[in-house]
Amino acid sequence: MDESQHEPARQDHVAHSVILVRHGRTSYNAAGRIQGHVDIPLDEQGRWQVEQTGRQLRSLYVGKGRGKREKELVVASDLDRAAATAHAFADELGVDINFDERFRERSFGEWEGKAVDDLKREWPQDCASWLAGFGGELKHGAETKHHVGQRGEQALTQWVQRATPDTDLYVFSHGAWISQTLQEILGLSGRSEDFMSMVSPRNAFWSRLAPMVRDDGTIRWRLLEFNHGPVIAQELDWDRERR
Repeated sequence: MDESQHEPARQDHVAHSVILVRHGRTSYNAAGRIQGHVDIPLDEQGRWQVEQTGRQLRSLYVGKGRGKREKELVVASDLDRAAATAHAFADELGVDINFDERFRERSFGEWEGKAVDDLKREWPQDCASWLAGFGGELKHGAETKHHVGQRGEQALTQWVQRATPDTDLYVFSHGAWISQTLQEILGLSGRSEDFMSMVSPRNAFWSRLAPMVRDDGTIRWRLLEFNHGPVIAQELDWDRERR
């Protein structure tokens, strides 16, 4: 199938729900560095976070009353931090992980690997423009937010149709990707082109959607949960180093 085209969807051949999970913390997250496509692994705190999230996801959504044929379809960005987060959920269930580079984080060009504080010193105007949503990062080779949202929508639309109503689709991806894809599929990008209407989710937090097929075969996405985390994240400092 041409990836630029969407096959008409059928309600009896789309996933029951879609759960978008951000990867756990990395050393770049802790240091305030831009990751983009740099392949950074989880740090110790991130590994702890994804263990808690994997356990909570299995407790909340797996085996919750849709019958004996209930299934999980798991797909992840091919970057290590997202893959490791997916394994923390899927391995306990014995579920295979599919990888799709369309779920990668937004590319930030020559800014990747740099700390935000460094950007403020080296390119103060462009950095201020980026932080305010006016696109200063595009001068440095960053992928546009619209492109991120569009590739996200394309990938979700295709993967959700590889499932059936007895299946939940789990997508393990990245903060900017999740925020910009959600704004695209919910129609917020047309109202606010700066893509500032929705924050990036926290590390190892998730959002949940229900797809509904319209009469014309297109999918309407309904947001059920946003930036949701394990119960333990409310009881402890989620980002504090575990000893």
